[in-house]
This record gives sequence, C-alpha cells and structure tokens, in this order.
Amino acid sequence: MNKVSETKKIWWMIKKDLLVLWRHKPRLFSILLFPILMIALFGYGMGGEIENIPVVIVKQTDGPVTDATLNAIKGMSLYNVKDIISDPQRGREMVESGQVKAAILLPSDYENLASSNSKSVVVYVDSSDQMATQMLVPATQALFSQISSQIGMKKLEALQSQSSPIQVQSQGVQSSSSLSSINFQNIMNSINFQVNKIYGDTKYIDFLVPAILAMTVMMGAMMSMGESLAGERERGELARLFMTPTSVSTVVAGKIISRLVIQTTTAMVLLGSAIILFNITISGSMILTILLLILIALCFVGFGIMVSARVGTQEDYVQMVMPFSMPMMFISGVFYPLETMPWIFQKIAYIAPLTYANDAMRGVMLKGAGIGDIWVDIAVLLGFTLLFFAMGVTRFNRDI
Repeated sequence: MNKVSETKKIWWMIKKDLLVLWRHKPRLFSILLFPILMIALFGYGMGGEIENIPVVIVKQTDGPVTDATLNAIKGMSLYNVKDIISDPQRGREMVESGQVKAAILLPSDYENLASSNSKSVVVYVDSSDQMATQMLVPATQALFSQISSQIGMKKLEALQSQSSPIQVQSQGVQSSSSLSSINFQNIMNSINFQVNKIYGDTKYIDFLVPAILAMTVMMGAMMSMGESLAGERERGELARLFMTPTSVSTVVAGKIISRLVIQTTTAMVLLGSAIILFNITISGSMILTILLLILIALCFVGFGIMVSARVGTQEDYVQMVMPFSMPMMFISGVFYPLETMPWIFQKIAYIAPLTYANDAMRGVMLKGAGIGDIWVDIAVLLGFTLLFFAMGVTRFNRDI
C-alpha cells in the first residue's frame, strides 16, 4: 500500500512539473529551441570551412593572362570578389577600412610574357583576422604558383618556336649553346609572390582576447541581472522594497550602476591578466578600450533589465536569456570568422549587439582604430542600449 502511495506521489510531482512548464510558455519554448540552435551553430561553425572571404582585385593591365587569373580567383569558393579596380592605393585602403580582408595587386607588366624578370604580385591582407589570414595566404600563394608555372610553360614554348628544326641543324653547336644558357628556373618562377600584413603578425590569442573581453562582459552583465532582479523578485525582496516610498527608476538606476561597476572591474582584471600572461598589446587608446567595455556592459545590463522586467522567477529569466546569449557567442565572430557560417547566420549576426562589440574591440586593440574608425559600432551599441532600457523601464512590473 505504501509503495502504491509513493508511486502516486512521484507521478503527481512529475505531472505538476510538466504542468508548470506548460504554463510557462517562454521557458518551454526556450527548452525546445535552445538544443536545436546549439547543434546547428556548432555544426555549421566549428565543422564548417572558411569560404567567401571578401577580397578586392587590383588589375593594372588587360589581356588573356589577366582574364585567366581573374577567372581562377572567381572560381574558388574561398574568395568573394567584391570589386575589380585599378588603383593600388584604393585597394589597400579598402583592406584598412575593413571592407575586404585582402587586396590582390596584379602588376602593370603582368601580360608581358617576353620579359625575363619575375612579376611581383602583392597581397595586402588584414592580419587582425588571424584565422582568415591563415586561409588566404597559403591558398593565394598556391594559386599564383600554379599560374607562374603555366606562364613559364608558355615562355618555354615561345623560346622553342623561335628556332626552326633546319636552323638548329645548321647552327649545330651554337644552337645547343644558346639553349643551355637559358635559366629554366627563372622562366618557371615567373611570379614573385609578396604578402604585406597590414597589422603585422598576430597570434590567435591576439585575435581572441578582444572578443573574449566583450563576451565576458556580456555574459556577466546578463546573468547577474537575473539574480539581481528576477532572483530578488522571486525571494520577495523587491516586494518589500516597493513597500517603502521607492520608485521603479530608483531601483533600476541602482541596479545599473552596481552591475556596471562589477562588470567593468571584471573586464579590467581580465584585460590586465591577458597583458601580463600572454603579452597582449593594445595598439589603440587604453582609455577608448575602457570606455568601450563600459558601453558594452551598459548595453547588456539593459538587455538583462528588459528580460527581467516581466519574469517572475530566476529560472524563467535564465531560460529566456540562454537562447539569445549562447548563439551570440557563435554567430558574432568570437572564436572564428563569420565567413564560416551559412549566409542566413551571417545576416543574423548583424542584428546581434555582440557583433558590433567584437568589431569595435578588435578595431581598437589590434588595428589602433580611433573613434572616427568605429563610430558605426559605437552608434549601434548606443542604439541597442537605449532600446533595451526603454523597453525594460516601461515594461517593468513591480507587482509580479
């Protein structure tokens, strides 16, 4: 009898938990959606290949060799040719401004097969994106090595056709001597490939740290707001606070300032540790780096307030935040370039605040960018911040 009674109690508890979950639709939706998002992002991100890296080609001559080279580049999935221009300086500026990852410069004598000198193909690459650089440089070098061999074969064919069989027989030793004097190595190495890394040699840790800083601030700000507002509401602390003559704006302002101080301090500790342990250097302004960290913290504190404004428990808050926070880590270019993702995820990345936070942090720390270079990122982050706070404060329910 007791065993039957205990079994009924266990079944009742299971039924109760399922009913509670069914009544909390946001939590149920999160539980069902989150695993699908994570396996898709892991599969397409970690398991994908880097493709469609934006590049610009600078051609300074026209002809069959140039056309064949352009077709070869366009035919490779690694490259996404954004433009074909004729100004080398403009090509470098496009790399420096972040419009493309690399500029491939074909020289003005590219079509001159009669010249015995090697043609210098120069590639300007955005070395701040260390993973894209690792893919671009060897692939481009291999491509032009193949093209160089093909040009060399054409030169040899041209040399052989200069003398007819009759001339060779009549000249005898003189013809043999002229052929032996040819430097076949120079002929086959018709292209001299040069790589200019605009921001110098960067290690993966250099590429990773700016985004890790932004991600740490994001996760800390969002998760701490769950305990700070949703947790206090669940424990009844907010209800007791609102029994006193305290306004919603006062409570929200206090939470903002406290979380901002904590998350900025955490980020500074992480930055200092990276500098000491891994010799990370900041190419830009340290003050601007700190101000960016404060803005990022403010943005995601606002996100936490927006979500916690309407939830009644800390568990509900966590379940609602996770489908936003975890995918942002993978689609915003923290660990690997956006080019590894399917195009739909690349588009989604541009509506994620962390994408702009990562871009701004890398711009300052790796490229030495100033406010004028990252003003778009700053404007977008400010826009998100204002939106989150407006929605959070206006929808804040002090009675839940």
